[in-house]
Parts: sequence; structure tokens; C-alpha cells
Amino acid sequence: TGTSPNERVWFKTNIKYGQLMYEMNETAKLQRILKDLQSMKTDGDGDNMMGASSTSSTSTQLMEIYALQIQLYSRQKDLKKLRQVFEKAMSIRGSIPHPRTIALIQELGGKMHMAAREFEAASQTFFQAFKSYDEAGDPNRLKCLKYLVMASMLHASTINPFDSQEARPYRDDPEIQAMTNLVQAFHNNDIRQFESILKKGRLLEDEFVREHVEDLLRTIRTQVLKRVLRPYTRISLQAIAKELNDISVQDVETLLVSLILDKKLDGSIDQVDGVLIKEAEKGLADGSGKELDSKSIVVLKCEALDEMADALEKLSNSIASTRIKDSSSSLVRGMVI
Repeated sequence: TGTSPNERVWFKTNIKYGQLMYEMNETAKLQRILKDLQSMKTDGDGDNMMGASSTSSTSTQLMEIYALQIQLYSRQKDLKKLRQVFEKAMSIRGSIPHPRTIALIQELGGKMHMAAREFEAASQTFFQAFKSYDEAGDPNRLKCLKYLVMASMLHASTINPFDSQEARPYRDDPEIQAMTNLVQAFHNNDIRQFESILKKGRLLEDEFVREHVEDLLRTIRTQVLKRVLRPYTRISLQAIAKELNDISVQDVETLLVSLILDKKLDGSIDQVDGVLIKEAEKGLADGSGKELDSKSIVVLKCEALDEMADALEKLSNSIASTRIKDSSSSLVRGMVI
């Protein structure tokens, strides 16, 4: 990949050649092309050799180099280098890359965030990728829309992505319909419908979606579990398993343990009796659903104790009154005899 008198032609040729090597999985050749491209951008002192006449052109060419690098690091699963290049690409100002180039960078950036379990950031990045693909008229927009919806569910967002102006026109698209139904079931906490859509639909044909199925199931099970546990201080693991679409008790235990360790659930598991015991004084809520502080909880306890004391006093008086009446009746009967 030698130099050419016409640097712009040389650059475009090598970018296309690099993309071809990526698609052919020729990693060593791609790395050499990237090295040549980067050496062209700077001289030995690190000064830019191509930005003197056109900063916008230089920034655009940098974005194309970063797009190649990000594809390489994504395939190698080198998240550290991928993040470094992604952040560099997102910090560039004044570039005018093709929307498909920026969309590719954003899509792989979203996947990077997913791998790091940064679901909120992934959702935002996939949304930008979707918009860029849409601007380019690229069919990959539907793929990115599916990833956006998946990330929003893993983030446990209460906002339906299809409510956005950009995504709304695609909610009834045949390729998207299954994901539309899935997010609806998710927001309705309908775990049976959710799992049915996953099993019967074509969503699992996408490798990236398959990689996150367990995370999706864990997220909706956690949502349903919180609703199921709300009114109880004790509940059998078997009952929980039934509410979670008849999963095994062992799976229930695994889910509960992870939530307890993550401090998302205050309680303990009685494995002998197969029962979850919640800490009653923690996570109390008032009628509005707001969590109460420790002082409020103390007040509630005192009020409850006062009510109990009054009830016991009334019960005691009632029992005493009944005994007096019984004694009086016995005495009267004795006098009559």
C-alpha cells in the first residue's frame, strides 16, 4: 500500500482496500493498511500533514480511519481499544462523514456499551445510529432500532422507544413487529407473552439479540418479582416460580440471591422450608408509593403499637366484663337453689 502523488485518491483506495480486508477477515493486512493510513495523517513530529488546507476534510478522513479501527477492535473484542477510538471519533468536530460511516461507528459503540452493561448509554448510542442509518436510507436502521429497543428494556426504561417521532413510523414494519409486541409485553409485565414472543418470533435469528436473551429474561423476571413480592413478608419459592412463568425453584433461588447480593432486595431465603423472608422494616412505602425514611418508619411502628395496645385493652376489658357477668349469673343460680 505505497504512497501516491494524489493523496486523496491514495486515501480512498486504501480505505476501500482496508474494508475489503476486514470483510475477508485478513486481520494482518488490515492492520498494515491502518498503519499506513495513520502514518499519512501525521509526520514524525506528530504534526498533521493533511489538515493545512482543509480541516473539515482531515476530520472526515479521520472518521473513516476510526470506522475501520472500530470494526477491527469490535471483532477482536478488544473493548479497551474500541472505547478509546470510539471516544476519539465522537470528540471530532467539523467533520462531514457519510451518514453510513458515523452510523457504523455509533452502532459498534452501542454494542461496546452493551458488553460493558452500560445499558442507558447503549440505548442513547443506538438511537443516534438508528437516526444516522435512517438519514442514509440504509436498511440497517431496522437492525439498530431493534438493538435500541432491547437496550431500553435492559435499562428498565419506562419510556417506549416507539413513542419517539423518529421510530414511530417503523413500529408496524413486519421486521419490527415482534420487537414492538415484545416491548409492549415488557411494559405490561406480561412475562408469559414476553417469553412466547421470544420463542416463536424471528428475533433470536439475530446473534446479537441471542447474546442478551438471558439479560432480557432476568430483567423482566426482576420486574415481575418486585410486583409479586410487594404485599408479602413471607412467600414460598414455589409460588414465585409459578408467577415467573413456571421456572424452576433453583432459577428462582439464583435470581433472589443475585438481587440480595446486589442490595436490590432486603431479605433471606429459608432453604429448608423453601421460603423467602423479607425484612419488613426495610423498603416500606406510604400510600403514595414513596419510600419512607427511618424516622417515618419509627413513627409508623409507634402508631401500630399504640393501636395494638388499645386493641388489647379493649379485649381485656371485654373478657373481664364477660367473666363478671358469668360470675353474677352463677351466684344468682346458687341463691335460687
